[in-house]
Amino acid sequence: MTITLSSPLADRDRWTAAGWCPLERTLDLIGTRSAMTLLREVFYGGSRFDDLARRAGVTPAVAAQRLRQLVDGGLLERRPYREPGHRTRHGYALTPKGHALFPILVALLRFGDELPREHETHLALTHAGCGEPIVPQVRCAAGHVVPAAEAVASIAWPDATEPAR
Repeated sequence: MTITLSSPLADRDRWTAAGWCPLERTLDLIGTRSAMTLLREVFYGGSRFDDLARRAGVTPAVAAQRLRQLVDGGLLERRPYREPGHRTRHGYALTPKGHALFPILVALLRFGDELPREHETHLALTHAGCGEPIVPQVRCAAGHVVPAAEAVASIAWPDATEPAR
């Protein structure tokens, strides 16, 4: 089961996705273990730098770099807070673009459940409204479940013309 490539993508030897592929752009932003574990912690309700770094299991230097990238990429925003008697600090919160990663997080969690693990416990992610497990699915805009074999990749040129090669 693979994705069907339509013309001009069908001739895989005539083109490369390097430099414009949306998957590559996404991985450039969130494709590290540290970025994903920091995002996981924000989805779990974390917001403060020290807590995020500790819970994600990364050094403060790595956390600072990744959080900066996630803010610059529009997935997180910095929000000032101040505890009594302390200076103003910044916490982190998901933006709408960051919330859009929820299906990816669910898919990764479910995939990870199927991998070998050291102990039998696993994360149960359920719908608060009915208690049923949350499952990742790919659907078209009309609501149909779409397996990879029914997906077609094509290029939508901004000006409806193919760029020069």
